[in-house]
Amino acid sequence: MYQLMQKFLFRLPPEAAHDLTLAGLDLGHKLGLLGKIVARPVDLPVRVMGLDFPNPVGLAAGLDKNADHLDALGALGFGFIEVGTVTPVAQYGNPKPRMFRLPEHQAIINRMGFNNHGLEHLLDRVSHRRYPGILGINVGKNKATPNEASEHDYRKGIAAVYPHADYVTVNVSSPNTPGLRDLQFGDSLKGLMHAIKDEQARCQKDTGRYVPVAIKIAPDLEDEGIRFIASALKESGLDGVIATNTTISRNAVAGHKHAEETGGLSGLPIRDPSTRVIKALYSELGEALPIIGVGGVTDGNSAAEKIRAGAKLVQLYTGLIYRGPGLISESVEAIRELRQH
Repeated sequence: MYQLMQKFLFRLPPEAAHDLTLAGLDLGHKLGLLGKIVARPVDLPVRVMGLDFPNPVGLAAGLDKNADHLDALGALGFGFIEVGTVTPVAQYGNPKPRMFRLPEHQAIINRMGFNNHGLEHLLDRVSHRRYPGILGINVGKNKATPNEASEHDYRKGIAAVYPHADYVTVNVSSPNTPGLRDLQFGDSLKGLMHAIKDEQARCQKDTGRYVPVAIKIAPDLEDEGIRFIASALKESGLDGVIATNTTISRNAVAGHKHAEETGGLSGLPIRDPSTRVIKALYSELGEALPIIGVGGVTDGNSAAEKIRAGAKLVQLYTGLIYRGPGLISESVEAIRELRQH
């Protein structure tokens, strides 16, 4: 059924198709149809960051930036859902068009630019959700905030979402906010991690609950950069790392008509770069810090591959666009088979 829908959706501009798909999911959920159309995955519980996940396959941030579709997405069978990226102040993002399909490569290029309705809107939506599952909230800085003042935005985001989240993700790796990726290196990264832990401790004291915090990194890191991040993670005491965001490399799609569009490339071409970073991180971190693997999960094999590389959980996004919600169950089943062997 999804393949028939995809033919129609792919005739629309990508962002319009995205919005229409989510509206359709909302309607299907209200009518009680999703459970009859989408096969729910088998239970495959896993405990990560002190949280009990019903299965290890989640939704990556970016698909539901404003938490407007939590209930419908939750009905698809994800083990967890991550919403955002949300910034302290609402922002439009980059001018349209800002999303491009590369069907031959099962890929997407986007330069959305943290378009979102801001913290107040997201928190209102989260507080009214019926979705009972594990919720991650991904926070970022506003485009107008200079890097030297980014700590303020991240502190504000963490403090706001902390009472509502099961875990928080700090996004320092989107290529679509100028200079953001510079926060992954050197004293900038160590200073930010210190501020994150300080804010987490303050929020824990205020709320009486401990909410784990993970950081999301890029796939374009050299081995030295990965080692530095792993060392900084262990030193800071953060709770997890998400590997990876989109790539700025175009090597895998060279010659495509959209290859020169600026933005982050996701989907199948990022499968190997993402897995490389996961393996390198795991070689440094071992079992000391959990890794959430994301990037190029387009079938069950690629989901299991992330687990073999060292990830404890995986996330989907672009693969859903090309494969549909059946990818969730397929990925869970592949990971189940991997566990049995």
